[in-house]
Amino acid sequence: MWLLPALACAAACPPHQQTPAAQVRLGPESLLLVVHPSSTYDARFSSKRGVDEAVRYAKGRRIPVIYLEDDTPLQYYFPEDCEPDHWVRSEGGEVNFSADVTRLYVVGGHLELCLSTALHDILLQWARGEPRNRTVTFFMDGIYSNGKLVQPEAPFFGDFVRFIDIVTYGRPGGEHWPKLNLLETMGVILREEHELDYLTQVLPRWDTTFPENYRVELQLNDSVKKVLRSAPGWHPPTVLFHFVDSAADGRLLPSGDMP
Repeated sequence: MWLLPALACAAACPPHQQTPAAQVRLGPESLLLVVHPSSTYDARFSSKRGVDEAVRYAKGRRIPVIYLEDDTPLQYYFPEDCEPDHWVRSEGGEVNFSADVTRLYVVGGHLELCLSTALHDILLQWARGEPRNRTVTFFMDGIYSNGKLVQPEAPFFGDFVRFIDIVTYGRPGGEHWPKLNLLETMGVILREEHELDYLTQVLPRWDTTFPENYRVELQLNDSVKKVLRSAPGWHPPTVLFHFVDSAADGRLLPSGDMP
């Protein structure tokens, strides 16, 4: 019974105006993109706290915040903060506005579908623009996933299936319930070597998007950066995919993000 008051506190956002994609104007520095933060897809609310912390983090640093919204009922959208800079319509995660920023933060989901579509669209914009260093920061406690990229041959596959079976026990079947956030997935995997392998698998297709003059790196929290692809020259433009446990842990983020 303790769950009912908790869910009652997740009041839906009131009706609001959507910003046409063509009217979205962003500066060159940073953006927090929140993709479909809805219990239609994340019925466990597994990413809600992470989404709320990410929005709080962004607003505390005057980073623009955009919520992508599809046609699912507004009553299921669960962010505590209902006043992003823009609500933008996006049925499948498509990004039809310019997001030519140096630092992109992402939450929402889901990881394998709409969030992936959004990232592919933005990376394609970057690849077509002026070469410069870019960072994508994934706040893992705010990203929901169905785990479909966890392969049966993975050493943690059995633990993952067991975890999913527990958190969805007695729930209706289908795609509505079997979600967990990306940080929970890391808790199932545990070994950093395997975590990095899995995160490499879930990345957008940078290899077919960026030309070979781009260096590409992967980092988990404050671990050593893993070079996914080197590039010629002393200081090639570099794309860093940075996976962070939570926006609530400011020590894991660059000093430039501090207020």
